[in-house]
Amino acid sequence: QVQLVESGGGLVQAGGSLRLSCAASGPTFSNYAMGWFRQAPGKEREFVAGVRWRDGNTNYADSVKDRFTISRDVASNTVYLQMNSLKAEDTAVYYCAADLEGFRSRFASRGSSAYDYWGQGTQVTVSS
Repeated sequence: QVQLVESGGGLVQAGGSLRLSCAASGPTFSNYAMGWFRQAPGKEREFVAGVRWRDGNTNYADSVKDRFTISRDVASNTVYLQMNSLKAEDTAVYYCAADLEGFRSRFASRGSSAYDYWGQGTQVTVSS
């Protein structure tokens, strides 16, 4: 059983920064890919960033590239999302997710259906 617990959300002004954390527990993390997704009111859940656990390969949505950085700490089984230069349109609930077969692809999947476990979400609100 995999458990994912997000933290670090909050209210920030446009141009500011936040760092989200996702504490993960479960077996055999080396095979996983981890993803961050977000969902704004009235919109579909969308891929933000992903990291493959075994080698740290990362990928990003175009809308956050060069502003957000995903990373993982193997020792603590934690995934981070550093968000800089935040914009009002980044306002959403952010979710951490685990793809148990992420090792099969070079990069984390951008499709939410590939992910097997989800965290409860953390709210990020950017004021303009």
